[in-house]
Parts: sequence; C-alpha cells; structure tokens
Amino acid sequence: MAEERTPLQGGNPGWAGETGEYGHLTEADVRGTTYVGKRPPEGTSPGASCSYPYQVGGGRPDAPLFEGPYRERLDKILSRYPNRQGALLPVLALAQEIRGHLSPESMAEVAAALGLAPAYVRGVATFYTMYHKRPVGEHLVQVCTNVACNLCGADEVLRAFLAATGTEPGQISADGQYTVIEAECLGACGFPTAVQVNDRYFENVSPEAVPAILERLAQEAAARSSAAARQGS
Repeated sequence: MAEERTPLQGGNPGWAGETGEYGHLTEADVRGTTYVGKRPPEGTSPGASCSYPYQVGGGRPDAPLFEGPYRERLDKILSRYPNRQGALLPVLALAQEIRGHLSPESMAEVAAALGLAPAYVRGVATFYTMYHKRPVGEHLVQVCTNVACNLCGADEVLRAFLAATGTEPGQISADGQYTVIEAECLGACGFPTAVQVNDRYFENVSPEAVPAILERLAQEAAARSSAAARQGS
C-alpha cells in the first residue's frame, strides 16, 4: 500500500512543505509567530538574548550602538560568556541589527566595547558571510544556488529576482527595498529552491512565484509603514 503523503506545495507562500499530519497548522503556527510575539530590544533572558534574529530590515547606519535597551541586552550577552572574546559573534549580530550592516566604524566600536583589538574584530566580521560589510536593502533576498537547489532551477530563480528588482547581485534596488545575492546553502535541501528573505524562509520557489513573493513583501512593508505612522500620530 502506497504511503500517504502531504503533497508538496510548489511556489508556496513561504512556510508549507511536507507537513504530514500537521497540515492543519497555519503559517503563524509553523513560523512560531503566534507564541514568540514581539521581542523587546533589551532582550529577554540572558540566554535568549544571545540568539536574536539579526538578518532583519530597518537598521539605521547612524543609530547609536549599545545605548538604552541595547546596552541592557549587551550586558545580558556578556553575562553568558567567560570572556569578552567569546561574546564577539552575538555582539556583532547586535550591532548589525541596530545599524543594518557592519561598517569599519561599527567594528571599531564593538572592539572598544569588548576590549578587543580592532584588527581581531574586523578579521572575525569579514570571515563570516552573514555579516554585511556594506549597506543592503530593506529586504535581503538570498537565493540558494547549491547542489539541490541548483538542480531544481535556482539559477532561474536568481535571475527572476534580479530582473524583478532591477538589480545586479549585491546592489540595492532604486527604491531601497531589495538586495539580491546568492547563498551557498540555506540548509533547506528538501524544499528547493530555498530563498531566505531577512530571517524568513520561502521554500519550493520557482521563477513564476517570484512576482507574488515580492508583492507580498511590498504589502507587508506598506502595512508596517502605516502602523508606524498611526503610532506616531
């Protein structure tokens, strides 16, 4: 007797896959947004404060580092490590969350905050690809082009994102909303082509699905902007 399986949802909105007996779950259930809620800038417990998402939009290059609630989160991070060198990766992540990318000036400020040599901090930050050394768009679109995704049309998906945003790899779109780059592997080989937009995954992406994904991102950005405007009024 053939095994019953949940059909794969090609071109899905970014969360469905082989959900099996859990096919009744909503996107919010799968992503965890129904119980994670809004993360306070000062962090929660010291352990959780070390692992905040930092591939997020909204950073300001001129924002002060490690002041106010961010100083409180920095102190929580430092409390989890036996020395300042051990805390470097989450502190770099915090700086990127605040400013959107890690400029040489930001790396120097991190070095000063941790009492480390600026050259050492810069060497670590430039080693890892998840730290942005130059500004990126509000939405960082990473298209996996490794083996599994490549065999399933990743190159075509990459070209579709570049064409739809009017950019070359690594460029910021004219409206400031998008930067599209290749990713070596996103760890979602079972659902190619995998695409990561900031801290969110989109699975089984085809070139035909690209316009709908970008439209969804634009609508969500407009909704956030409207909500912020209402709060400020």
